[in-house]
Amino acid sequence: MSTTARQCHRPGCSSAIPPALVCTQLCVNHFLDEASVRAEQAFAYCQRGEPLRSADLEWLLSDALATVQHLEAGADEPDADQRDRMLELVLSLANLHEYAAHHSIPIKRPA
Repeated sequence: MSTTARQCHRPGCSSAIPPALVCTQLCVNHFLDEASVRAEQAFAYCQRGEPLRSADLEWLLSDALATVQHLEAGADEPDADQRDRMLELVLSLANLHEYAAHHSIPIKRPA
């Protein structure tokens, strides 16, 4: 799996940023940390019956796309822990989508 010459923008982290995550400016582990928090927060909003903001939905869709692209790019050299975390994130996002669709969770669009 090739990486760019860029390093994660998190203070103290010198891990390389894989090509699929260049737009996030984060290494895989920090990306997964942030994406998981966003997914958990969105699910909590849904459970409380609060609308999902369109910006949050865009983040979640972007997270899913970046995760799938990274999974595809790293298929030859998988890191088992990272792969498991990525698959867990994709499953979490799919569950969130299903929950929102089943419960008719509204999407709050900016005025």
